[in-house]
Amino acid sequence: MIVIVDYGMGNLRSVQKGFERVGASAQIVTRPDQIDRADKVVLPGVGAFRDAVAHLGRQQLVEPLIAAAKSGRPFLGICLGLQLLFEVGYEGGTHAGLGVVPGKVVRFDFTDLANGRELKIPHMGWNELLWDGPCPLMKGLSSPRHFYFVHSYYVEPADAGVSFGRCAYGYEFTAMIWRDSLFATQFHPEKSQADGLTMLRNFAAL
Repeated sequence: MIVIVDYGMGNLRSVQKGFERVGASAQIVTRPDQIDRADKVVLPGVGAFRDAVAHLGRQQLVEPLIAAAKSGRPFLGICLGLQLLFEVGYEGGTHAGLGVVPGKVVRFDFTDLANGRELKIPHMGWNELLWDGPCPLMKGLSSPRHFYFVHSYYVEPADAGVSFGRCAYGYEFTAMIWRDSLFATQFHPEKSQADGLTMLRNFAAL
């Protein structure tokens, strides 16, 4: 069973419909025990890091999500769901994340770029993802590919080895991570047409 975690800050139905389109069943859940019983876990999200952490705490989802991400079961974070996996985020202050992946979440800063005034925040729309080597989630796809982004913050992993996909907006940043059965993307596969659906199909098949 694939579960999509609802903590009040995600485009849940879009993700669920994406899985349905590739012939996979995914259930939207809100309780810790539902995460514990899941075969695969998807953590989506749209919005502010600080608010998301507060919602997860109120719903007692922090420990189940950490356990799931470390369990060896397939785990997919999407957008804010990627950022929440890290140790700390700096949106609206300094806030602890789930701490599954060492590193931080920082805001785009173009002040030192010659074309900085031309670049808008958030980074919104289609952009190119590049990666090196095979990955189970990218089966059937070759680098580069275009995916859909909407974000003002991005992750900086402490361990470069966890960074798998990269994108350039003003400068290069990590747009996808992969460690064992843990995958997470800054872009939205569910909004990225055929290539995004291929990723969801691959995740369902893990």
